[in-house]
Amino acid sequence: MEKLFVDNFLEFWYNSAMINKFLDPTNDIAFKKIFGNEQNKDILIRFINDMITFKERKPIVDLTFLQSEQNPEIATSKMSIVDVLCEDEVGNRYVVEMQVTNTRGFEKRAQYYAAKAYVNQMKKGERYEDLKEVIFLAIVDFVMFPDKEDYKSDHVILDKKTHDNDLKDFSFTFLELPKFKKDEKNLKNMVEKWTYFFKYTPEVEEQKINEAFKDDVIMMKAYEELDRFSWSKEEYELYEKVIKIKMDNAAAEEFVIMNAEKRGEARGIEKGIKEGEARGIEKGIKEGKIEIARKLKLMSMDFEEIAKATGLSLK
Repeated sequence: MEKLFVDNFLEFWYNSAMINKFLDPTNDIAFKKIFGNEQNKDILIRFINDMITFKERKPIVDLTFLQSEQNPEIATSKMSIVDVLCEDEVGNRYVVEMQVTNTRGFEKRAQYYAAKAYVNQMKKGERYEDLKEVIFLAIVDFVMFPDKEDYKSDHVILDKKTHDNDLKDFSFTFLELPKFKKDEKNLKNMVEKWTYFFKYTPEVEEQKINEAFKDDVIMMKAYEELDRFSWSKEEYELYEKVIKIKMDNAAAEEFVIMNAEKRGEARGIEKGIKEGEARGIEKGIKEGKIEIARKLKLMSMDFEEIAKATGLSLK
């Protein structure tokens, strides 16, 4: 059943691929090709300048790519995450990350990566006052903060009483793609254009993209990098491999949940829940229902209707 699920999805994806020539920028390989490539450094500079609110610093002029895998043990297990680590001309460091899978503790991981990038600046004999800022920027294809309406959020360290930003060396920016609803005709600024780029590119007709971005050289260059017909066979195979891994993982999770529900029906709901909790299955079912409830909440559905649809209590 798991294999059938994956095969059916891949067949659907192959058929859809013939409609649009642009690939998915949230795919690990595509993301790295656009933002982790020395030849496309101008795209990365423009993206960071557009996304980050610069106050006391001037916009970035140049970037140097650094080794992105800060921890080899973590890197080997990161099947759906791509990091771009770089520093600007004055030494400030940027961690740019694409996260497509809703994994527990992602906000903790963001702080961990930022801390690693900060610590790794220090070399023998250097002083603490020489440490530069670290800016973490993540594009996530799930809802991170269900209680926040805005799709873009910026986080800094503030004094609890005065709200002064005295500790300036860390900042975090998150783009939550599911919260973004605008079409290409209503994009008012560059943040909206980039968010649109990440969310809708694979499903939008080429003509609409040309009409919306024809006067923006950098944005058009980013789209050109997603043109499937300009990719080598090796690049495209890696792109497909990432999709296969993603679907294998999704199918495995679906299979576990389906089996858990069947056991719950066969043995009674209460007994099934207890058994699932002992084996870690209930955890997966409950998180899935909660995620559905969060999405329904963002759609302004009544709480009683959400409870009825998910089986969760009103509390």
